Amino acid sequence: MGNAISTSSPLCRVGIVMGGLSSEKEVSLESGRNIFSKIDKRKYTPIPLFMDSRAGLWEIPLKLLMRNSTRDVEEDLQTEATPIPYETLKERVDVMCLALHGKYGEDGCIQGLLELLGIPYTGSGVLASAIGMDKYASRRILAINGIDVPRTIPVQENHWRERSHDITAEIARAIGFPCVVKPCREGCSTAVKKVIAAEEIAGAIEEALLWDTMALVEEFISGTEVTCGVLGVENPEALMPSETIATEAILSLEDKFLYGQGENKTPPRLPDEQIQKIRETAVASFKALNLKGYARMDMFVRSDGRVAVLEPNTLPGMTPSTVLFHQAAAVGIPPAVLIDRIIEYAQEVHKDKKGPL
Repeated sequence: MGNAISTSSPLCRVGIVMGGLSSEKEVSLESGRNIFSKIDKRKYTPIPLFMDSRAGLWEIPLKLLMRNSTRDVEEDLQTEATPIPYETLKERVDVMCLALHGKYGEDGCIQGLLELLGIPYTGSGVLASAIGMDKYASRRILAINGIDVPRTIPVQENHWRERSHDITAEIARAIGFPCVVKPCREGCSTAVKKVIAAEEIAGAIEEALLWDTMALVEEFISGTEVTCGVLGVENPEALMPSETIATEAILSLEDKFLYGQGENKTPPRLPDEQIQKIRETAVASFKALNLKGYARMDMFVRSDGRVAVLEPNTLPGMTPSTVLFHQAAAVGIPPAVLIDRIIEYAQEVHKDKKGPL
């Protein structure tokens, strides 16, 4: 009887919110149901919550949770799910586990709402989430802290409309070719293009500006692309890094999330001292950006051995095929324990905060 679970106190109610409004909502759905599947139900009562395309919140039954797409879920919300007014959320959950990705879920918006409602949530706070989503802002902070980042030119939409010829010339002079063009605040490789000549710049920037009011043009880094998870609050620790191997010139959404499409190697095919440098850089970046709980840092090991940080992922993918679970397993942390730690970090950091996190 030594393994009996005490029922003297109710289980912690964890709202797992997924879906949302961003280009990453399908990945979010996969993350949410994977967390629901793997969470320790002896310790937590998981409550699946779906954010629809108008930011409405619904408690969904298992049969909707298992649907193929967010569109499939949304079709039957009115008849199969329970609408949850935001002002009643605190009566229903003790902690919010954020399985949202991208705009409005990873950028400080939902975090600010939960601060107003007084509900602890997983991951980083309002400011750190907003900065983490903004690749240019985060790179400036990392550079100030002595961390290597790609040479980058920001292209504001209004400036591009006024002087695209001058900006193209500046890119050719300061960055050169090949280079990479991407939106400033998108994830999952959305509208990311490798550009090999000046005549391709305009099309790539126009596509990036469909997704944001700022595009970034950055140097193309040759080397080994790696990613490394970090866990903790005051004394964060790096997990085992992974090498990310693209099927094309740029890592795609399919490479990241489809079974068998992309390839990740954990640990990476690098010397031990280089792996340690990756882990140290990931932790230094986590601290510099004031991240909390967990995150994943995307990086490149340059051909000369320097580690350049591309961007943080403040709510990294938690799907079965993403690398965070693999990295945790490599250092002896099974999936349920990883989720448990993330929730416990949320409870810890929100308990001691003064003002919004």
